[in-house]
Amino acid sequence: MTNKELPLPPHFDPEKVSEVWRVEYQKIAKAAPVWAAEHNINPSLDDGFRICLIAVDVQNTFCIPGFELFVGGRSGTGAVEDNRRLTEFIYRNLHVITEIVPTMDTHQAMQIFHSIFFVNEKGDHPEPYTLISVDDIREGRWKFNKKLTHDVSYAGEYIEQQILHYTEELTKSGKYELTVWPYHAMLGGIGHALVSSFEEAMFFHTIARLSQPDIHVKGDNPVTEHYSVLAPEVSTGPGGEPLSIRRESLFQKPGTSEAIFQKLIDYDAVIIAGQAKSHCVAWTIEDLLGSVSARDKKLTEKIYILEDCMTPIVVPGVIDYTDEADRSFEKFRQAGMRIVRSTDPITEWPNIKI
Repeated sequence: MTNKELPLPPHFDPEKVSEVWRVEYQKIAKAAPVWAAEHNINPSLDDGFRICLIAVDVQNTFCIPGFELFVGGRSGTGAVEDNRRLTEFIYRNLHVITEIVPTMDTHQAMQIFHSIFFVNEKGDHPEPYTLISVDDIREGRWKFNKKLTHDVSYAGEYIEQQILHYTEELTKSGKYELTVWPYHAMLGGIGHALVSSFEEAMFFHTIARLSQPDIHVKGDNPVTEHYSVLAPEVSTGPGGEPLSIRRESLFQKPGTSEAIFQKLIDYDAVIIAGQAKSHCVAWTIEDLLGSVSARDKKLTEKIYILEDCMTPIVVPGVIDYTDEADRSFEKFRQAGMRIVRSTDPITEWPNIKI
């Protein structure tokens, strides 16, 4: 198997990255083995140096113009360009990427970050991108919409206590204030689906390398945000009870020492890309850094961040998280993680031995 970058396969059309379309699985399933044979691509089980690609929330809702929470960044086309580079990266390095791990933001309407969850004294709901602070809750500017009590699996009094506790915990942790987002990544909707070009590349990789993708769903707890795939923004309720079970399949098996991100044990390199740089990507890496720091800080050197395959959330005239994202990524760099670009040959990255 060659260690040189591969050419892009003939079915890939970069002009379609911004569109939604049906992946032709049977056609791809026939083409992938032929491509593998032509380019001497071995099954992933044969990899001597094992590489895992974590693709955070590469979903229509974030990545396709016109969808609910398109991450355009300051350029206005951020996620589209990111996904063109990401899919090209997968194809060029198909022969050395051992496993692809997509995460999927997954929501329903009645959750703590959607408008319907709150009302003011007039009975109005907050507009998208409203920031709700501890003082907003304490002073009653925004209250839980009690008409939802029977639809969110918690009693109304508990949720009212949780909202106050939740905003207090966000403040203590230094994280963003509770944000009311547009309805997005709705379970069962077209916005929830993976971007077609990325899904096609992932399926091509699956067949060519005989490597099943390891898909992880997050964000379905109604009373907490869940930017990071590893843990919710606030992990406890007002009484200290756990809100959401940590994604144990992503951590070292029970009975071992301190919890550690399992992919860092199983793989020689973990590459991270996806959306949005300022939120789900940043907090996933932040939680990953915490996991590593508790075990072995040198493991940070196995983490590679594809900075040209992610974009911060920017809503012109409303919010711009670019500077916050840049500060977080400088912190990750100083911690020992590798900030890299998808357009650079992977063989030139530090410590890549293929």
